[in-house]
Amino acid sequence: MIDIKKLTKRFGDSTIFSDLDLTITKGEIVVVIGPSGTGKSTLLRCINFLETANQGKITIDDVTVDTTQAKNNDILALRRKTGFVFQNYALFAHLTARQNVAEGLITVKGWKKDEAYQRAQQILDDIGLGDKGDAFPAALSGGQQQRVGIGRAMALEAELLLFDEPTSALDPEWVGEVLTLMKKLATRHQTMLVVTHEMQFAREVADRVIFMADGKFVEQGKPEQIFTTPNDPRLKKFLNQVGINEGSLRSGSQKV
Repeated sequence: MIDIKKLTKRFGDSTIFSDLDLTITKGEIVVVIGPSGTGKSTLLRCINFLETANQGKITIDDVTVDTTQAKNNDILALRRKTGFVFQNYALFAHLTARQNVAEGLITVKGWKKDEAYQRAQQILDDIGLGDKGDAFPAALSGGQQQRVGIGRAMALEAELLLFDEPTSALDPEWVGEVLTLMKKLATRHQTMLVVTHEMQFAREVADRVIFMADGKFVEQGKPEQIFTTPNDPRLKKFLNQVGINEGSLRSGSQKV
């Protein structure tokens, strides 16, 4: 289980979000939507300590870290429970696809290279890139690079996978293959926290959708409720602004 209490992040005098509480049960898929600039990506980065929150406690499985007292060992223990998928792939350009997937197993989990490469190849096979193990990122399409990024996160067998707008940097023709892989993970009951502008994905895959605005969790619930019977005026305005309605979500992919 993932439990976040009173998480607060400030940059100088600007408060990005404050006193956020979030509990995610094992196997749950939570999708966060909302306007740009409201702190969604920063929230993910704080959970994984890519950014340090000013206040709050983060619990993942049996590891609890107080952000005001976190030591390096605490942060490493928490990161071992998470996998992070970035907007811009964040692959190592000088490593092959196989090496990129294996890197976390070697550096974080201490696996021997031969064992890590064998496991990495199994993952590449699983995500449909078995013939790309020796390819460098520059030789892969955007969709393939992002799938390698997801494979790298999968390799750690993390309690929680964090997806920071994983399709936002992709050309439209590559979005589908990444969303298909994420849907595959959903069928395996992988716990996921996803920030995305893909409304169709949120509706089809999420167990819970959270609308975030003004640094707060404004409204949350089942996708059907969020998209068809929203309550908060800010959520209604957001859905109207991006042209979301029941018919558009059922007829095809909707990205905002």
